Amino acid sequence: MLLTPALVAMLLLVVMGGRYAQARADVDAAARDAARAGSIARGPDSAAADGTSAAKARLHEADVTCRTLNVALDTAEFRAGGSVTATVTCAVDLGDLSGLRLPASRSVTASFTEPVDAYRGAEP
Repeated sequence: MLLTPALVAMLLLVVMGGRYAQARADVDAAARDAARAGSIARGPDSAAADGTSAAKARLHEADVTCRTLNVALDTAEFRAGGSVTATVTCAVDLGDLSGLRLPASRSVTASFTEPVDAYRGAEP
């Protein structure tokens, strides 16, 4: 009987750790997808839009709930042979694990850089 609260708290900590680790992996994948989508776009403006859409789609597929989501694509080097860098920041919702009295969310950030094809055509 006395061990039950401790076991429940330990179980909630394991669930929180697993959820955080999975969210971190999903945010990494979202940053990779955003950079890839941006690198194959026809221009810098469409690169930012395509990258944001790709990151949101990846997180939606993985059922990651972000209290706030920020997707930033650095297209300063967007040219043949250049690169695109995507940074994804997600505040992972942990509010349903209230028995632990932890912060309601935890911020996870990932960046990924993808080269732009050196032989790509110019934007029409």
